[in-house]
Amino acid sequence: MPLIQNFIDGQFVDGSEGKTFEKRSPLNNQVNAIVAEASRADVDRAVKAARAALKGPWGKLSVDARGDLINALADEMTRRHADFVAAEIADTGMPSVVAGPMCGRGAANFQAFVDVVRGVATECFETPTPDGRGAVNIAQRRPVGVVGVICPWNAPLLLMTWKVAPALACGATVVVKPSEETPRTAALLGEVMNAVGIPKGVYNVVNGFGPNSAGEFVTTHPKVDAITFTGETRTGEAIMKAAATGARPVSLEMGGKNPGIVFADADLDAAIEGTVRSAFSNTGQVCLGTERVFVERPLFETFVARLKAAAEHIRIGPPSDPGSRMGPLISREHQRKVLSYYEKAARAGANVVTGGGVPGMPGDLADGAWVQPTIWTGLPDDAAVCTEEIFGPCCHIFPFDTETEVVERANATEYGLSAAVWTRDLSRAHRVADELDVGIVWINSWFLRDLRTAFGGSKHSGIGREGGVHSLEFYTELKNVCVKL
Repeated sequence: MPLIQNFIDGQFVDGSEGKTFEKRSPLNNQVNAIVAEASRADVDRAVKAARAALKGPWGKLSVDARGDLINALADEMTRRHADFVAAEIADTGMPSVVAGPMCGRGAANFQAFVDVVRGVATECFETPTPDGRGAVNIAQRRPVGVVGVICPWNAPLLLMTWKVAPALACGATVVVKPSEETPRTAALLGEVMNAVGIPKGVYNVVNGFGPNSAGEFVTTHPKVDAITFTGETRTGEAIMKAAATGARPVSLEMGGKNPGIVFADADLDAAIEGTVRSAFSNTGQVCLGTERVFVERPLFETFVARLKAAAEHIRIGPPSDPGSRMGPLISREHQRKVLSYYEKAARAGANVVTGGGVPGMPGDLADGAWVQPTIWTGLPDDAAVCTEEIFGPCCHIFPFDTETEVVERANATEYGLSAAVWTRDLSRAHRVADELDVGIVWINSWFLRDLRTAFGGSKHSGIGREGGVHSLEFYTELKNVCVKL
């Protein structure tokens, strides 16, 4: 049975209190690894190692030298791509067609942020003085310090490196707390860090849970200078409260109940293909996914029938099946949550267009965290499955009649992460995008990402923006140096 250890100060170590926990495969609920749980003392050692690296070899590197090391890291990740994919699959059960591109993004994140940091300019102002000689004000970027990185389980390597890459490119150091459900790729990245010569202490990994475990120990540690988090809103709120002690900055990407809006003039094939992806990709475990779909009434019946056919065509199976396009949910616990919403929808009188239960799986796969892709119609906008984030492969489809109406209904949520709009009318696309209260709007596409653009949510979906130069605003502090001439 594999033992997944913590990675502290360049070494793989057990927890100092000897605690471990089981990691179960979502494919069949069998234990497939033992994970060493970090104690408060272990987290303290990781933070001290990160601070020593910040003041030592890592902090003394030039931007170019640091960038060369990080690019070497990305190259080694690419060389070991198959190892990262295998680790991701072991933790999540996702098909290789899903895990492959996600792991590829891990290396791409490092390369992208090296380019950003190398190319970004600061500011310089010539300032008049009474004696006429003037002064020059020069802005300098300095790393924010030790960053606590709290990661989710739905896209473990992609979302972890989305935070670690800009932090390291900016010269910061990190203490990473991966999800207890997905510890493997964070540990594997430690191997790669050592292989390419990243100084010890720059990247640290502590395993465990949230309250009274590694997550709480990281976010409450007084020497952690900033905290970045992706996950559910309640956890983000708890982290924000912890960060208030010491007035530390936070970047929070949290929940969503994202709308898709399909106008009658949309390219129907493109809208169906895009909505299949946004509703069912990664078994619906995507923060940017679409759980509310609004379709203009003349197209409604046709759209529902087409999406039903597409959902029923999705092949559900294990990663060993090359034709599989949907794997299990992350755990039996999450399966119970998603199925509880399937039951709520049925009790509320929803029309179950397709799905609504657990698919029949052969052999020991029957014990895995499987659910059917599910579509509902017929519920009001304020039904639980239409207002609460489910994070499963499901959506409710509503008819609408006017542009004003659908914008108001799309915005009637506590969340504000993303939206997708499908229309051939360019003026309408711009109008609707302008009026939607979200951090990102896709027009006639979904999940089309440019890593230079701002990413984040509004309302209960988050605080702050990352991506491109926007990440630099979080992972660095600006220092103004005024020189009297």
